[in-house]
Amino acid sequence: MTVSRTVELEGHIIDSGTMGMCFGVVMDMGGEFEVEEFEVGRHKHAETYCRMRVLADSQENLRAILHELNQQGATVADPRDATLEAAPEDGVVPVDFYSTTNHPTFVRVDGEWVKVEDIEMDCALIVERSTPADPRTADDTDGDRDSDSPRVYTKVLNAVDEGDLVVTGETGIRVEPPERPRNGGGSFGFMQGGVSSERPSASLIEDIANEIHEVNANGGNVLVVCGPAIVHSGGRDALADLVRAGHIDGLSAGNGFAVHDLERDLYGTSLGVDTESLEHPRKGHKHHIYTISEIARLGGIEAAVDEGIVDEGVMYECIENDVPYVLAGSIRDDGPLPDTITDSIEAQNAIREQAQRADLVLMLSTLLHSVAVGNCLPSTTKTVCVDINPATVTQLLDRGSAQAIGMVTDIGTFIPMLRDELLE
Repeated sequence: MTVSRTVELEGHIIDSGTMGMCFGVVMDMGGEFEVEEFEVGRHKHAETYCRMRVLADSQENLRAILHELNQQGATVADPRDATLEAAPEDGVVPVDFYSTTNHPTFVRVDGEWVKVEDIEMDCALIVERSTPADPRTADDTDGDRDSDSPRVYTKVLNAVDEGDLVVTGETGIRVEPPERPRNGGGSFGFMQGGVSSERPSASLIEDIANEIHEVNANGGNVLVVCGPAIVHSGGRDALADLVRAGHIDGLSAGNGFAVHDLERDLYGTSLGVDTESLEHPRKGHKHHIYTISEIARLGGIEAAVDEGIVDEGVMYECIENDVPYVLAGSIRDDGPLPDTITDSIEAQNAIREQAQRADLVLMLSTLLHSVAVGNCLPSTTKTVCVDINPATVTQLLDRGSAQAIGMVTDIGTFIPMLRDELLE
């Protein structure tokens, strides 16, 4: 081993498994480590400190190991300012740019640790140094940040502008992954443990309702991500009740969910099937496309509500209660509705804006939109994913949304139970 670097770990690194994962990373990647200092927290709230030297056979391998350790929350012991390099052209980042996680992240700029704004996974980090303000025109509009301090924020690669100062390498970056509660407590302590279909649904739904109440009471934001199965399975009216009662602050879905919800209002069917009797009315198979045509003829969902053509359902309640929604289109869409965003970059940006405002996200029976929203969420955002298929939650976790917890249950049962719990 010819090169080395010292890193530090601090926090509840033993019971959260962080220290063991870091040791494993070094060994799995062909390196070695020597623990130089180790102080164990000796009571419930005390933190543990570990200082270790990481050794590798080449500078390249050492950098790779340090990158993985950084993702786990390790910080180099002799911090230096982050390395910055100007983007060579629009949409192009420098070689070896730092690709973000969704964990709270800090970047060292001019000797100062600066928290990254709007953290999101798989983005570039942009540093913006402030220019000296004219004291005659200075106006402190940012209550949390000194106007003379540098800013660090994320940009997706296609949004990078020529000349942007992009963070490269691993130097001067500190990542703070959220730690699991030591005793399973905390706001979402009841959900620790991944995905299970054997947990008692009633008690979990009560806990989720309590979390929604707490977010509502604190002026927070509850975002719901919706799949068409909500309408098929009979959960539509209950979700509409939650929107009307003020428990939902934003809705993210695709063209399909909105069409099925509107079809249910206009024709009493969902994909041509009567959701009450399960019968197939004559010409029912055309109701889906007829709905799109009628809404387009009127000029959109809001116009249909204003005209009194649409007078119930989830989309109706969103319009009536000023709950913002994003309908992100896909290549599979029929129509689509005039309200559906068909430009994928525009849709991403709209979802990203929703996600960054959310304090609690309910992902209800939709894999594609759950992953899309999950990719935009910080790891500190409480996330509940509900689906009849365990693979939906598993795939969400595999794609980086490690904070998500899963309930495997029928969505048509879950939403009415949640509605009853909240409205009581």
